[in-house]
Amino acid sequence: MEFVSINGYTFHYMREGLLAGRPLLFLNSLGTDLRIWDKLVPHFAGRYQIIRYDKRGHGLSDAPPGPYQLSDHTADLTGLLDHLGLAKAVLVGNSVGGMIALDFAIRHPGRAEALVLCDTAAKIGTADYWHERITAVRGGGLAPLAEAILSRWFSPAFAAQQPAAYRGYYNMLTRTPQEGYAATCEAIRDADLREQVGQIQGQSGPQSGPPALVLCGAEDGATPPELVRGLAEGLRRVGTRSRFALIAGAGHIPSIEQPAAMAALIHTFLEEIS
Repeated sequence: MEFVSINGYTFHYMREGLLAGRPLLFLNSLGTDLRIWDKLVPHFAGRYQIIRYDKRGHGLSDAPPGPYQLSDHTADLTGLLDHLGLAKAVLVGNSVGGMIALDFAIRHPGRAEALVLCDTAAKIGTADYWHERITAVRGGGLAPLAEAILSRWFSPAFAAQQPAAYRGYYNMLTRTPQEGYAATCEAIRDADLREQVGQIQGQSGPQSGPPALVLCGAEDGATPPELVRGLAEGLRRVGTRSRFALIAGAGHIPSIEQPAAMAALIHTFLEEIS
């Protein structure tokens, strides 16, 4: 457990695995913290450097007053990489974490060595949808919304088969700072990367964006498979090497429900781009 000051705020992060190895940086979803990657880390720690952190407004990181913009989260990620002395990394992002990873790749050509974009899209939800969520959270907190949110996070079988784990993730969600959650909802509401995806570049310039693996839980109720598949297709249209894969038996956070299946897909992808 380590802490660093970035952009005037304190951030919690962890650096594990083979510290001389290729860096894999994990970005968590809305209403969660870096622990959603716990079951995935052992699959990579022997060969890769693993970096996880709590984005602003979540976990043990500061929760400054909103509104936030996606660019704020991206600047925090940039600051963490700079602090760690990493010129580039493979970015693995879930939901809003995937949006942050994608925005970073657009803004910093060549620094995203590759992208694993999980249960995310270039645009998620409508302004009305997010306005309703923001108003509800600021007015009454997360507890009244928690069951509806978790029903989108997990497959229907998860609560029945793993009730203790389900309750634990309920606790994670409801203990997220109210302002941090609502302000990140504002960032998602205002973020639309559909046009900017066409500007993504790699080290070789336009039409050479970082290779991307786009994943989605087959039972995701928050970012359904067809929405996520559209991101992969959009990346291919602008010349980025990308492919799409479904993860059976998982909802919005496959690293919790199906870590071995998710790890196998990422391992194959990393071998292909080595």
